[in-house]
Amino acid sequence: MSDPASTRRDRVPERGVPELRDKRGLFERLVEFVSPGPDSKDELIRTLADAEHRELIEPESRLMLEGVLRMADLTAGDVMVPATRMDLLSIEAAVDDIIGNVIDTAHSRFPVYEGTRENIIGILLAKDLLKLHRAPELNLRTLLRPAVFVPESKRLNELLRDFRSNRNHLAVVIDEFGNTAGLITIEDVLEEIVGEIEDEFDEQEQENGIYTLADGTHRVAGDVGIEAVNNAFGTTLPEDGFDTIGGFVAQEHGRVPRRGETVPVGGLAFTVMIARGGAVRWFRVARAPDSPSVEGGDVD
Repeated sequence: MSDPASTRRDRVPERGVPELRDKRGLFERLVEFVSPGPDSKDELIRTLADAEHRELIEPESRLMLEGVLRMADLTAGDVMVPATRMDLLSIEAAVDDIIGNVIDTAHSRFPVYEGTRENIIGILLAKDLLKLHRAPELNLRTLLRPAVFVPESKRLNELLRDFRSNRNHLAVVIDEFGNTAGLITIEDVLEEIVGEIEDEFDEQEQENGIYTLADGTHRVAGDVGIEAVNNAFGTTLPEDGFDTIGGFVAQEHGRVPRRGETVPVGGLAFTVMIARGGAVRWFRVARAPDSPSVEGGDVD
């Protein structure tokens, strides 16, 4: 015969020891048993798509959540601006030339080099140039901020955390040999989550999708129609079968080109400036070498 006291001790927890209970309801436990949670990232993304389909979350929310998930698999090398496309300033250049470059490129931050482009000595903020107007005797070196260097393998989620904690907005990316591979900004990282962040300059370009840059090249949106490109550049790219210039360039290249890649098409050189979501958002377009300019093809 069992000891009644012993049976009672089995049912009642000792004083000071919390009783362990499953606070979930029977229905919640049954749902989890029948339909367990996702086991992989791909399955989680499909779950988010299903939640959007059932109108549990907004499409914009799903895209942002997917961006957060995918960002963990990306590195600085995946989204950086390649070294060949970097806008650098020479510490030895005249101040007027530096101001001219800042105005033409419209960036807010610039890596500054001395001697060779590989020898980056600091970062210049465009707003700091205003100090030279109040005190022309200032040495340009005194305006430089320390440069931050990160490896190509740096994870974007880690880089975003560093940007936030160190209050830096730009980092120089180096390869395994210590050479400059490119640069990356906090905007580049955030755009992987929220999509392209457009400023006033982008809005001006978005009016017709084609904008003339200060160096004579042009910035062209990937969703611009081929007819508009032909009218702007005087080209005769085929308009049948393709809705956008981005789709046509991808077809000619065999795949969607990555950021920094240049694809020659129809006498024009299309260099990818921004690519998002498996499509090119912006090209920099210039006449291909040895390609004559077509009369009437200049962009207004």
